[in-house]
Amino acid sequence: MRTATPPPVAPAGDHHDLAVVLFAVIVLVTLGITFWAGRRRGGGADDFYAGGRDFTPLQNGFALSGDYLSAASFLGVAGLIALFGYDGVLYSIGFLVAWLVVLMLVAELVRNAGRYTLADVLALRLRRRKVRAAAGGASVVVTLFYLVAQMVGAGSLVALLLGTNSAEARTWTIVAVGGLMIVYVTVGGMRATTWIQIVKAFLLVAGSVLLTVLLLVRFHGDIAELMRQAAQHSGAGQRYLEPGLKYGKSFTSRLDFFSLGLALVLGTAGLPHILSRFYTVPTARAARRSTMWAIGLVGGFYLMAIALGLGATALVGSAEVRHANAAGNTAVPLLALVLGGGNGSTGGVVLFAVISAIAFATILAVVAGLTLASSAAFAHDIWAGAWRGRPRRTRGGRGVRGSRGRRALVPASRRARGGADAATGTATAERTEDGAPVTTERQEVLVARIAAVGIGAVAIVLSLFAQQLNVAFLVGLAFAVAASANLPVLLYSLFWRRFTSRGAVWSVYGGLIPAVVLVAFSPVVSGTKVALFPGVDFHWFPLENPGLVSIPLGFLAGWIGTLTSPEPADPDRYAELEVRSLTGAGAA
Repeated sequence: MRTATPPPVAPAGDHHDLAVVLFAVIVLVTLGITFWAGRRRGGGADDFYAGGRDFTPLQNGFALSGDYLSAASFLGVAGLIALFGYDGVLYSIGFLVAWLVVLMLVAELVRNAGRYTLADVLALRLRRRKVRAAAGGASVVVTLFYLVAQMVGAGSLVALLLGTNSAEARTWTIVAVGGLMIVYVTVGGMRATTWIQIVKAFLLVAGSVLLTVLLLVRFHGDIAELMRQAAQHSGAGQRYLEPGLKYGKSFTSRLDFFSLGLALVLGTAGLPHILSRFYTVPTARAARRSTMWAIGLVGGFYLMAIALGLGATALVGSAEVRHANAAGNTAVPLLALVLGGGNGSTGGVVLFAVISAIAFATILAVVAGLTLASSAAFAHDIWAGAWRGRPRRTRGGRGVRGSRGRRALVPASRRARGGADAATGTATAERTEDGAPVTTERQEVLVARIAAVGIGAVAIVLSLFAQQLNVAFLVGLAFAVAASANLPVLLYSLFWRRFTSRGAVWSVYGGLIPAVVLVAFSPVVSGTKVALFPGVDFHWFPLENPGLVSIPLGFLAGWIGTLTSPEPADPDRYAELEVRSLTGAGAA
């Protein structure tokens, strides 16, 4: 049995220069795609939010997998496996199983029923400003959690590249990534973001295949030997290959694992940046085929991620991985260094730099998609839909072109409020039924660009406080909030005929508020050495992931809100939603 001691793998200066060059190439390529797409992009909301809806299922499948395979997947999951073995593998299983929920329940229905965002699906039968405001606010919160995870991963990666653990290096990296993601969204919109995701997904899968092949060659294809070596260099012995190293120490930790698994499996169907991807293809059938492509790509990737996590433990060692980054976020680049020939070798330098550059491209692509989704939720749902208002459908009226690009019915008595005055021909501003001016597409897109800047700034600030947390763990929190706030209202709206506007608002806030509050008073924020504020302890909620409590509360609040609603559900609007979601008739 081979028992070679893992070598020290602190990166040397040679690695820095090549990796910095490759990082610069990645940034220049993505900026080139952004400005190329920006020149091709029209000025309308359809192009900014949905990329013109002309991507093929294969292209969108790569983009979906690119959106989903984030820093949590490439860096965080492999790092958790390197540190905790079997318990880390459970993360990858939860991420993959979640796609079956997306495929079976929401992909085609969301594509048919919505236009740009989750709130569009709800507004088809629940035409209330409060519903749009609640759904848009929840989407912004979810994407902020996800953005923090990606930017923390970027800080860890560049700190490793520079051979330092200094907070200053991580801070400037986070600021730089935040600035780039703002440029991607404000200049290129969804078309640029999609092409960046496609290129990134191809690079990520190719890099993972390369590392996996090199790892299997290193162990002559003997998976059992790989696992034995991983257990030997894990510091935990055989317990590394058994359940419980991270989540089996107490009853509370077991509950925490169940809560995490629930959030991962149910959260994907409520992620705003995943749902918005279904609007970039022309039909619901294309959305379903996109999901099938994504499942294949994601499934293959996570199988390789398991092997890479084991390989990092076997060849680098858990102690060395933890020394480079306490949360394990740099396990894959360290493994690449060893597989390429070790510290100081030409092969090690090149492979380390290439994998680091791919990881950086992964982060840049995902933060672009997240920023676009959150800015769309703010501009389209909160600003244009809730605050400014939209034309509402009424019986017996004629339509005028609304801000969503389709005709909205208004009373015949108000026709002269939009277009030209019937008597004089003088142009007047379109207004909603309650007298508010109708938002134009140009105004909405401008607000979305401004929102991208603000959301990027908030994400930067939050990321500076979360640098010691594992990125996969942070993404688990985002999944919990999505499964608590977005999934219940989406499923109720699609499948429950009696669902009302009050039920929708209660469902969103009934899941969102408990999830955020429980995280704020959990060990994630205070009371432990790796908490956001390690020097204080005000936590009273014992679990790190709130999904076990907040997800049922979201469903319960929606049910209670509907039963106590003073106004019954409109059967005609539900019938319209049902027909459109199942057949695509009238879909965008």
